[in-house]
Amino acid sequence: MQVFVSHSHSDSPLAARVSRALRKAGLQVWDPEVHLFLGDNWPAEVGRALEESDAMVVLLTPNSISSPHVKAEMMYALGSKSYRNRLIPVAVGGREQLPKGEIPWIVRKLHWVDLPDPESADPEVKPIAAALLGQA
Repeated sequence: MQVFVSHSHSDSPLAARVSRALRKAGLQVWDPEVHLFLGDNWPAEVGRALEESDAMVVLLTPNSISSPHVKAEMMYALGSKSYRNRLIPVAVGGREQLPKGEIPWIVRKLHWVDLPDPESADPEVKPIAAALLGQA
């Protein structure tokens, strides 16, 4: 299963740690830091990655909630049959810090996973992996 990790550019260090941990859990992760190169048509490559992925983990932080790119990626996943039941919103550092009015209502209705310690060098992703693999 290929997983697309949607995040704000300012949250890239956290996304890299989560991606590494998901790989350790046995999942394939599309990582823009690895798969995008200077000179690439970034929007086209991200679009291709979205089409080829089977699931999405969206890291919800104050930065990502205000990102138009993250919103567009979530909307793509919500509208795609291939992502059905495989869009996993991850509340980074606790849901109380996230402005509810900025989160699409349909995303608020999904099963969320909490990532309470975003500063951890090896974040606890077992609940995320379990949700992706249908074990939640």
